[in-house]
Amino acid sequence: MTTSVKRLKAACYTSNMSMSVVANLSPLLFLTFRSMYGISFSLLGLLVLINFFTQLTIDLIFSFFSHKFNIKKTVIVMPALTVAGLIIYALYPFFFPDSVYLGLVIGTIVFSLGCGLAEVLLSPVIAALPSDDPDREMSKLHSVYAWGVVGVVIFATVFLSLFSHEKWQYLALIFALVPFTSFLLFLRSDIPDMETPEKVSGAVKLLKNKGLWLCVAAIFLGGAAECSMAQWVSGYLEKAMGIEKLWGDIFGVALFAAMLGLGRTLYAKKGKNISKVLLLGGIGAAICYFVAVVSSTAVIGLIACVLTGLCVAMLWPGSLVIATERFPKGGVFVFALMAAGGDLGGSIGPQLIGVIADAVIADASTVAVAESMSVSPEQLGMKAGMLVGLFFSLCAIPVYYAIYRKKK
Repeated sequence: MTTSVKRLKAACYTSNMSMSVVANLSPLLFLTFRSMYGISFSLLGLLVLINFFTQLTIDLIFSFFSHKFNIKKTVIVMPALTVAGLIIYALYPFFFPDSVYLGLVIGTIVFSLGCGLAEVLLSPVIAALPSDDPDREMSKLHSVYAWGVVGVVIFATVFLSLFSHEKWQYLALIFALVPFTSFLLFLRSDIPDMETPEKVSGAVKLLKNKGLWLCVAAIFLGGAAECSMAQWVSGYLEKAMGIEKLWGDIFGVALFAAMLGLGRTLYAKKGKNISKVLLLGGIGAAICYFVAVVSSTAVIGLIACVLTGLCVAMLWPGSLVIATERFPKGGVFVFALMAAGGDLGGSIGPQLIGVIADAVIADASTVAVAESMSVSPEQLGMKAGMLVGLFFSLCAIPVYYAIYRKKK
């Protein structure tokens, strides 16, 4: 492997770590923002929605107009946007203390633009590099995100404990060093050429292929199964299993991400037959969600939640691998469409959990039902909400089976 290829891979890996920062920084600081600035929970939750909507918009733009962009220059600009967004996010409240939330929104939009581009472009960059086993290279790229989540959660928890929550701006600036490193590496790298449809009609032609929509369904359901647990594991362990938040964050969020990283790392080193891995992962995820919902023992519930990370590890990157194999000429367009499908599933799943949990808790008959089951209304609501993850996992099984049959 040449030095240039190694440098380019390092740039892609650090960019994927930047996505770990962007996805987890705001949720980790929610309570800090509420106590320091009096920002409501609904407005704090809106930051996550803005992040998702911005990335989805980028996905859709690239799905149809990737031929209008200079891909190589866009790859270089991508981490610079993330750096700029994190700097605005950190410093705006310092210079404009009367409009803190506006600064958080602006910063979120800017760094989400960078990470939206990363989601679309990093996979095709890796796919364009010479490799003896492209499947494993793709898995390795996505494993970095999972290990990045572990690092972000642990580092942020330790930092805020040592230096107090009032120093959160320094934490954001420290995290900005990750995409800044990516920017420097991309500047010195030879970025390969990547396929894009020559015009919109080329993209429309691909959209008529049923096999492409099967891949989109696979990543949609995989994204929903993964993100439903990733976003709610801490809250679920606290509210439904009675585990303290600190331990829920460490043993829930961090261990779930570690299992996610472990699954992708193992596939990167030893894996083969990705269609079979997808099918087994969907079945395993359904079993883990079922155990997490029906278990009344905190330890068993914790183990089920954590092992879900191992089962869903390859559902997102594995769907990308299948799409790459079946549509090698689709290039950036296919990756952008797949990213849009994954983002949509990753947003709808967690959102439905919250909606169902709130609806069950607010229902007048919940108290009687909860008493008959020897649980609190809040516990019953959270368990009902987590059925969403089970639903998406079950729906994913026939989709992955169809891919497996077609692969054979």
